[in-house]
Amino acid sequence: MSEPLLRVNELVKNFAIKGGVLRRTVDQVHAVDHVSFEIAAGETLGLVGESGCGKSTTGRCILRLIEPTEGEVWFEGRNVVEFNGAELIKLRRDMQIIFQDPYASLNPRMTIGAIIGEALTIHGLAKDRHAYEDRVAELLATVGLNADHMRRYPHEFSGGQRQRIGIARALAVSPKLIVCDEPVSALDVSIQAQVINLLEDLQEQFSLTYLFIAHDLSVVEHISTRVAVMYLGRIVEMAAARDLYDTPLHPYTEALLSAVPIPDPMMKRQRIRLQGDVPNPIHPPTGCHFHTRCPIRELPLCSTEKPALRQTRPGHWVACHLRE
Repeated sequence: MSEPLLRVNELVKNFAIKGGVLRRTVDQVHAVDHVSFEIAAGETLGLVGESGCGKSTTGRCILRLIEPTEGEVWFEGRNVVEFNGAELIKLRRDMQIIFQDPYASLNPRMTIGAIIGEALTIHGLAKDRHAYEDRVAELLATVGLNADHMRRYPHEFSGGQRQRIGIARALAVSPKLIVCDEPVSALDVSIQAQVINLLEDLQEQFSLTYLFIAHDLSVVEHISTRVAVMYLGRIVEMAAARDLYDTPLHPYTEALLSAVPIPDPMMKRQRIRLQGDVPNPIHPPTGCHFHTRCPIRELPLCSTEKPALRQTRPGHWVACHLRE
């Protein structure tokens, strides 16, 4: 098999909690706990889970927007964790991000042309002003906006249009990998479908690779090649999208899928209601992180031994002691 475009190996991110007069580290938030996965060129890996499970932190550690505590991030055979400042600037041309909030991610004091074209200036991708404006106009047309929008400001656009501007900004440097950090969660349902379709068209047009982060499984289903499910900083299941939706193995995945609405009123799905709340990531449970809410747990096995993420059938990985 060919080398994957991105390979994440045992990624860890802890956030220090400061306290006392001297502001010393008194504890840590375990945001990402030894996460590993691969993404092949041209595919989309959907990363799903509840809010606070570490999805966005994982994406930002990959891009080095946040420095990982431990682990490796291999992009095209190079460990980007070891990159210095100059190498990171070059990396930005190949790896970009689409942020979650289209209202907060655009500078309100900059025109749309300046927002999209800023990367062109930084990386020296426009020879002169004419080439600069032509490229910005081309990017706006690519995401379905008019060229004359480049002289307007973000407050003049709707949420869906702002997210298209964010996508154009990510495309400006012709990246190979884009981290989509919940790009449609702040949008209306009808607009979500338009943005998802746009991302799929762009992927085919420019041979893009996506890490698509979301908490809505119904959104991830339509765009992902494979899906990884996270719970409290760990990946608990990973499989091809169709396989995971048809035959989920992990109890947490089953619970998430049972909450997805079905448009057909004649079809009934048994709702799985998890007991209790998500544990505190400062002091996560021992053994399997999910055992405090799991309906099939067996003690003391599940509370003492961490389940390894193992392949139970071709392409289907699960971290559960009780599922084969």
